[in-house]
Amino acid sequence: MRTLNTLIVILLATTSLHALNNDTLLQIAEKIWKNECNGTIEGLVSWNAGEEFASVGIGHFIWYPKDKRGPFKETFPALLLFFEEHHVVLPTWLKSGSFCLWNSREEFLTKKNAAEMQELRQLLKNTIHLQAKFILKRFESAVSELTQGLYSPEKTHIEAQLKRLQASDNGTYALIDYLNFKGEGTDPTERYQGHGWGLIQVLELMPGTSADPIKEFISAAKEVLARRVKSAPKERNEQRWLAGWFHRLETYQLSFY
Repeated sequence: MRTLNTLIVILLATTSLHALNNDTLLQIAEKIWKNECNGTIEGLVSWNAGEEFASVGIGHFIWYPKDKRGPFKETFPALLLFFEEHHVVLPTWLKSGSFCLWNSREEFLTKKNAAEMQELRQLLKNTIHLQAKFILKRFESAVSELTQGLYSPEKTHIEAQLKRLQASDNGTYALIDYLNFKGEGTDPTERYQGHGWGLIQVLELMPGTSADPIKEFISAAKEVLARRVKSAPKERNEQRWLAGWFHRLETYQLSFY
């Protein structure tokens, strides 16, 4: 079985995802599913209070209702397209261009036992492996684009942190999970008061001087997320999420297997 560190080398070399070991893919998928949904079937389709979108799949991919958008990048339609490309048979009411079935969290809650909801959860349960491939594909694309437009020494610093993490235990898991969790950090719409919170912001903040890059990554990520909460609109009440976010970051120090 390939180790996670081997996996990052494969990804950074932009090798085909088809070459990845199925067991490794499923281990990554199950870890992310636990982080996002507590590993439950019900958690595969949810809608958090105070948010403008449904969270769908093991990675809680964002799905906006028609004519509604927020500061976060929508990712579920891209997953549906990925399903179609891999010949997954979707329900007749669900296609890659579909808008969210529900217009609000209130409507979502009233229809939590509807046939479409059950069918969607079953589809997501049956496609865990493909969802893992989708997450890895997104990571592969991000790594190749992360430093585009940057100049030395910033570019050199970010590339050095990626290499340090790839050589450490759990470094690949931390990179993939954080990217899925908080995005690349390159989208100018994903900002509060000019501050981003994605993977590139964390890598920028790592000092790159200690013998433990995972601890550096966690510390930098905590600082980035605390800044996000401080900069967020007060009505979003993002402080309520911070303890859970920090707990998730701490899992990067735990044995992956």
